[in-house]
Amino acid sequence: MRAIVINGAGGPEVLEWREVPEPTLRPGDVLIEVTASAVNRADILQRMGFYDPPPGESKYPGLECSGVIVETGPDVVGLSVGDRVCALLAGGGYAERVAVPWQQVMPLPEGVSEVEAAGLPEVACTVWSNLFMTARLRRGETLLVHGGASGVGTMAIQLAKAHGARVVATTGSDAKAGRLRELGADEVVNYRTEDFAEKVEADVILDIIGAKYLSRNIKALRTGGRLVVIGLQGGATAELDLRALLTKRASVHGTTLRSRPADEKGVICRGVVQDVWPLVAAGAVRPVVHAELPMAQAAEAHRMLDSGDHIGKILLVR
Repeated sequence: MRAIVINGAGGPEVLEWREVPEPTLRPGDVLIEVTASAVNRADILQRMGFYDPPPGESKYPGLECSGVIVETGPDVVGLSVGDRVCALLAGGGYAERVAVPWQQVMPLPEGVSEVEAAGLPEVACTVWSNLFMTARLRRGETLLVHGGASGVGTMAIQLAKAHGARVVATTGSDAKAGRLRELGADEVVNYRTEDFAEKVEADVILDIIGAKYLSRNIKALRTGGRLVVIGLQGGATAELDLRALLTKRASVHGTTLRSRPADEKGVICRGVVQDVWPLVAAGAVRPVVHAELPMAQAAEAHRMLDSGDHIGKILLVR
């Protein structure tokens, strides 16, 4: 089997497509012959040495994939060899085959190709779990989503809009603003020239920045607002004005997805299949794909993501 190996912490040049041992199936695992995977910010951090996979999980990058089940281990429920699926992974998607707990495997949504489906599990599960399971976003509320042009951002805009929310997105590029409006954003704020905290009042904020935005996020929250922090691109440590938080009766949630146990991920995946896949099938939510590259060119895909010029997902195809 071949996979992308990280040869020490560093830039994209440390990624190498080469022969590696076959995955070992644990009880409850299925083996997927990978059709495609996708590049996520977490893969960049792992490549740089800042985000190791959870203990016991694949050391190869890749948090999602699509493909065909070619083997099932004991204790697998509801899945069979030959099923065409997509899956949420703790690692190992940049490979020809990957073992994954059955709870994290989902059918392909109708109307989406097997390659496109590779870019859905991570963003759909992230957005569904954070906006709807944690923040309880409701119809008529306002969502502020930072990094609107990212994979998570493009999914959050569409999914929130499909549920009747008003959506405000931030981006650092005026050139991207039109595309975000096409996806459903009611307002787009260029964070390089405008202060979102002076322009937006939000019920829910989905934040990938962290410390750098904390005080302004609290300022932008309405009474009863919910801030969900899912990334730390702007740092991990900041001072929190508890008086402002108490006055607004607001809440701050910090979440991760990768390190959750399979059963918890399974609950999220079932919610996605039940509530998100029908919207995909109906065309209300669609995968946003910036580029498709051969998996052996993972280094170039990482350079593309690092540049920040993309909108949506960058896929790696076998």
